[in-house]
Amino acid sequence: MAVSLPAGDDPFAILDVPLTASQAEIRRAYFVRVRQFPPERAADDFKRVRAAYEQLNTPQGQVDATMLRFDDSDPDVPELPPATPIRVEPADVLRALRAYTDLGRTDWREDFREVKL
Repeated sequence: MAVSLPAGDDPFAILDVPLTASQAEIRRAYFVRVRQFPPERAADDFKRVRAAYEQLNTPQGQVDATMLRFDDSDPDVPELPPATPIRVEPADVLRALRAYTDLGRTDWREDFREVKL
């Protein structure tokens, strides 16, 4: 049964490998961690190590894990301003629906035609 990592856990950090690690390096790091955290003595740590390895053991999995990383230490990323709450009134929604859809049409009888079977 495959164990998945909780959100926010970095498989690269768990296995202590760089982002550019090859499959052989990932496998070596996995076996080092398994020796460090054997399932008989450290079951929870072993599960985390196993889940990290299962996520990184294929090239596609490694790409997916790299894409899901969140690194907030990048100085080039500007900080977003706090979000302003928006208040929407039901009357405003109806007014917009009438203006931009057929909800407010009153000339629908012009489109009525008798159906001939």
